[in-house]
Amino acid sequence: MRLGEPGKMNAAINVTPLVDVVLVLLIIFMVMAPQMRKGPDVHLPNTPKPGEQGDERGRILVTIDEAGKLWIDDQPVAPADLREALLLSAGGEPNARVVIRADARLHFVEVQQAMVTIEEAGFNGVGLVAKTAEAKAGGN
Repeated sequence: MRLGEPGKMNAAINVTPLVDVVLVLLIIFMVMAPQMRKGPDVHLPNTPKPGEQGDERGRILVTIDEAGKLWIDDQPVAPADLREALLLSAGGEPNARVVIRADARLHFVEVQQAMVTIEEAGFNGVGLVAKTAEAKAGGN
């Protein structure tokens, strides 16, 4: 190219700004994902080897907090109204699954009462959510 001659146009697409924006959005979603759970925060019980718990999506999530209060997804429910609220949440789905997230500090009888109510409402099999226990330093 000589002085005074018009330059050729370069029609290449610069994807660097697009990649930067996508990476920032990815980081934001990774940070916010744990806060997007439904229901109150509970201290889950530890288990050395939980079975495959699968995904909480597409299931009715019943949470029992430390005070023994019941929640379906993010809505508080009175114990007397649990059966009706479960049936309403199922929306006529024939094979709706129920998963319980119960605080580890609860007495088992409170969890058992919820499980009995869920079974009496016609739901077969109740899943329990737990977290994997941290490995001990001594290899126990």
